Amino acid sequence: MKPFLIFLLFSMTSFAQSTVLPLWTNEIPNAIISDEVEEVVSGDIIRISKVQIPALEVYLPIKQTATGQAVLIFPGGGYGVLAYDWEGTDFAKFLNSKGIAGIVVKYRLPNSRSVTNKHNVPLQDAQRAMRLVRSKAKDWNIKEDNIGILGFSAGGHLASTLGTHYNEVVYAKTDAIDQLSARPDFMTLAYPVITMGPPNTHGGSKKNLLGENPSQKMVDHFSNELRVTPDTPPTFLLHATDDTAVPVENSLLFYAALRKNNVAAEMHIYPSGGHGFALGLKDPHLVTWTDQWIGWLAGL
Repeated sequence: MKPFLIFLLFSMTSFAQSTVLPLWTNEIPNAIISDEVEEVVSGDIIRISKVQIPALEVYLPIKQTATGQAVLIFPGGGYGVLAYDWEGTDFAKFLNSKGIAGIVVKYRLPNSRSVTNKHNVPLQDAQRAMRLVRSKAKDWNIKEDNIGILGFSAGGHLASTLGTHYNEVVYAKTDAIDQLSARPDFMTLAYPVITMGPPNTHGGSKKNLLGENPSQKMVDHFSNELRVTPDTPPTFLLHATDDTAVPVENSLLFYAALRKNNVAAEMHIYPSGGHGFALGLKDPHLVTWTDQWIGWLAGL
């Protein structure tokens, strides 16, 4: 790894500090009592599964460098686990180095025994996360109209679901926070699952979210390329052509839908990189994608 990248990672780890905040102050929707316990496995990647208490992990930049922009981050993991540092906290720290608030969403997973109405649970948490951050904008030195989302793989599906289903009523409103808009001001989707239909869906994500034999109506409802409207937020898309887990056609389908609806979009398709490359620090070509992204964020 190049020396400046080592320094960057060291700096992000050394100085970024976080605060954890539960998403729900009252009853968690569609939660049921079970003997399930949240699991955190620390290896080369921190993987969290069986999430019981959804939460935000908030990283705020120092006020001297803060831009007022914030990004909610949805880690991937096929709707079965969360790649919590690799596609979560690492990016929150990186964003802090650019003066941007990075907020990791630890969302519930539909394969959990502690939830009912499983297909709606991730979206419930995503909508609540956006509303909660918006409610804290003044306290966190964030502009209410400059709050976006970043999602990876299945987290990219959840992010694109929030971006296209933000007005959908998926839980009963219980407090003043729920009166706020859940619409992101912009979206970044990294090697995202977009479609639930053949031949380009990711089978594991589809099974975990929709079950073994979902109806065509359900498949269409969560195929987000079919849900784009002129009100869909501006979007930055990133994918590798040789991604064999989540075909690049997912991003192409979403880009085409954005273009059809005259939604501002930027897309970067790399010839190689596979799936799950995150910051791309091991590839001298992929590592430049964050420069393009930060430039796009600044341009918003």
